[in-house]
Amino acid sequence: MEAETDWKNSIQALHHQSYLWSLNCCHFDEEMARDVLQSVYLKIYDGKASYNKKSTLKIWLFSVIRFTSVDFMRNHKMHIEKLNDTHQQIAEPEKTMETDNQGLFIRILQSLSGQQREVLTLAFYHDLTLEEIAALLGLSIGTVRTHYERGKENFKRMLAKYNIDIR
Repeated sequence: MEAETDWKNSIQALHHQSYLWSLNCCHFDEEMARDVLQSVYLKIYDGKASYNKKSTLKIWLFSVIRFTSVDFMRNHKMHIEKLNDTHQQIAEPEKTMETDNQGLFIRILQSLSGQQREVLTLAFYHDLTLEEIAALLGLSIGTVRTHYERGKENFKRMLAKYNIDIR
């Protein structure tokens, strides 16, 4: 019973980081990110996702979030396609441009390739090592290093367009 309480407390302690990772996996769609995270917690509670201690709890949890988000994205796409078949597509209202650096950083992250965005997010926002990222994403360490270096260069190049120097 005590081990179960410790495990639940550990999951709860990772909630904020889990939400941020879910947000990244859902292409910054906040509603979908919350739905994905809720689904992940239900999977864990129902025993459909169980921690086997082959990796850290954080790596395992982030893997469950990543795979759950892929399922959600697939289902969401099919749902949208069905709606578009029966209704005319309504254009989204234009979003106002954010003026703060955080908004700029998010837009730049979104413009990177999927794997570069995932690697940089995990490295800089979630403090994972490249080895942990490789395990989480199921990639070789060399591939992760390549995405990491190219992602940093692309990010830096895009920041230069906005006259922001990061040293």
